[in-house]
Amino acid sequence: MSSESHETLDALRPGQEILFGGNRVARVSDELARAFQPGDQLRVVEATGELLHLPAHEAAVAKGAVDRAHAAFRAMGQVGDEQISRFYEEFASRLESEEIWAEIARVNASDVEAAQAKGRSTTRLVASDKLRRDMIDGLRGWIDMDSQRGRVIERVEHGDWEASLVASELGVVAFVFEGRPNVLADATGVLRGGNTVVFRIGSDALGTARAMMQLALDPALAAAGLPEGAAVLVESAAHAAGWALFCDPRLSLAVARGSGRAVETLGALARQSGVAVSLHGTGGAWIFASETAKPEALSRAVVESLDRKVCNTLNVLCLPRSRAAELTPVFLDAMTRAGDALGQPYRLHVVEGDESAIPDALFEQRVAVTRAEGVVEEPRADVLAESGLATEWEWEQTPEVTLKIVDDLDQGIDLFNRYSPQFVASLVGEDEDEAERFYLRVNAPFVGDGQTRWVDGQKALGRPELGLSNWQHGRLFGRGGVLSGDSVFTVRTRARRSD
Repeated sequence: MSSESHETLDALRPGQEILFGGNRVARVSDELARAFQPGDQLRVVEATGELLHLPAHEAAVAKGAVDRAHAAFRAMGQVGDEQISRFYEEFASRLESEEIWAEIARVNASDVEAAQAKGRSTTRLVASDKLRRDMIDGLRGWIDMDSQRGRVIERVEHGDWEASLVASELGVVAFVFEGRPNVLADATGVLRGGNTVVFRIGSDALGTARAMMQLALDPALAAAGLPEGAAVLVESAAHAAGWALFCDPRLSLAVARGSGRAVETLGALARQSGVAVSLHGTGGAWIFASETAKPEALSRAVVESLDRKVCNTLNVLCLPRSRAAELTPVFLDAMTRAGDALGQPYRLHVVEGDESAIPDALFEQRVAVTRAEGVVEEPRADVLAESGLATEWEWEQTPEVTLKIVDDLDQGIDLFNRYSPQFVASLVGEDEDEAERFYLRVNAPFVGDGQTRWVDGQKALGRPELGLSNWQHGRLFGRGGVLSGDSVFTVRTRARRSD
């Protein structure tokens, strides 16, 4: 037995050692020591040792949002399914209103202009007519969808009594997303099962989100008689507000939409806090051409997988060495056609050792590539180390893919399992036995046999998608890689006597 004492950390010293992970130490930087004030919090990302500064104000904003959502969840048990259906109808109708949408579009145009001035990507920020229609269709899709809550999953009879497994509300679900205003509508799908939701959105789309909340979402909640706080926007664009949100143990599920280091950090913080997560910190799909692949099938798969940059876009193509001379020109032609469809050239990365597979002239050509910061001149093709297979190309309008020549399919699968985020894998070929072996060996939640853009909850399952998960951190327990509103539930056990 040992005595314990606790003190509040009110200041940090440059070089101060912070213990984490049981036996590892992180040191406070001069900048962090100067910024830290009484009332602030310090979090260590266990996986990396990164020290995160959570100012008191940002932590309070996040806590206040969860307070409201938590209180609303306690009241959701008294809300009927018909009220929730009415909420979706009211929300959709307000987005259909030309007057309301004109104001949302005006605010969004300002967000887009500001983001462009900062050299930020705006491909998913623009509140286009298609985005508007997709949100409305998604909301209307929830109106008649059955709720999971109260569904009896299993009954076990014991003579004069029975035990039942019953699906039930999960709790507060938190979403962090950057420039994707449509997620604000999509994520309300968790209300269908009696849950509540907290949103945090980045600075690029915060104005758009506020307008949608004030003009459409909040009035819909009130009109349907749902408790105030059933859907809450965190009124801060600071990263620290998102960190604080995901550290709140009252969350039942934390969902991060996006990719890269920011999502990795959010996921690590939630896991450390004991909160279940749904995220795919890195995306990008891999296509494998079998030795039995038909050239036209490969060409179609490549072109249709490069219509725009999202998480399920083609990122790496593996060609068999035995057919590289035949299929590489097919691939390059498909890349050209995918670029032409977008009014762009294409960018190619060739894994070191496979340079001879493509014409030397491609390494010498210079092309105008559209990046978030603008148009820049880059080589058409360059050489990439094998470890670069782990890189997801975040292109704006110019299709960008890595090419790897493999000795056989097994080598390609091994590379996928080692370097990829273990997300989307597709095999183009004609051999059914090979396709079955591919499915069993490749470690991916989404496996197909052609283009990769089918990996989408709405497209594949007919349900609005709240997020996709890869297997970068292991396979998921008890659920699939597509997160939808009707998959957010827990299971209660109820005993009832019959005598």
